[in-house]
Amino acid sequence: MQNNKTKLLDEVATYYAEKLAEHGDTPRGVDWNGEESQTIRFEQLCKVIDPKKMPGFSLNDLGCGYGALLDYLRDKYAACIYLGVDVSHEMIKAARQRHTAANQARFITSTEPDQVADYGVASGIFNVRLGRTDAEWFDYLLGTLDVLNRTSSLGFAFNCLTSYSDEDKKRDYLYYADPCRLFDLCKRRYSRQVALLHDYGLYEFTILIRKA
Repeated sequence: MQNNKTKLLDEVATYYAEKLAEHGDTPRGVDWNGEESQTIRFEQLCKVIDPKKMPGFSLNDLGCGYGALLDYLRDKYAACIYLGVDVSHEMIKAARQRHTAANQARFITSTEPDQVADYGVASGIFNVRLGRTDAEWFDYLLGTLDVLNRTSSLGFAFNCLTSYSDEDKKRDYLYYADPCRLFDLCKRRYSRQVALLHDYGLYEFTILIRKA
């Protein structure tokens, strides 16, 4: 099982390294359509942050890419302590180069954070399944949610492409998750305080898990 996960993550790392090489440290370099939709995603994910915890909090960004979320956080939450985690060495190199002057921020190449933070987020890491089956990818998704849960003390958030997407817009190499199934799973497995956001104009959804 561990060898299979390692191979899966190697495939994902290679895919994104190729995107980065083609498009650079831009939204297209992490396989997003553009900056506007990327910002919308960040807005949804950051709704997990409790305003009462301001001004300072810590956050783990799993699948951080070139660190675009840190740009967004720095504009809104100057006191955030940030850790970016990615399986792609090339992405982490790009992130470090992009954020050389960032205080209270670091980036590591890994499958999971090396610390427990107040919050954890994962944006886009469940979308590109390549040649994996739905069952294989769902197992990977669940394992990753367990990591997010284990490494966050106040809550975590993630997004997925939605199974409610128009059929003619779906692609075989992408994974479209059932939002109702994942909402139920998160309620039963992680917390009673779970929110499903599916109303922000993209073919995806975001789930927020807040801990007591």
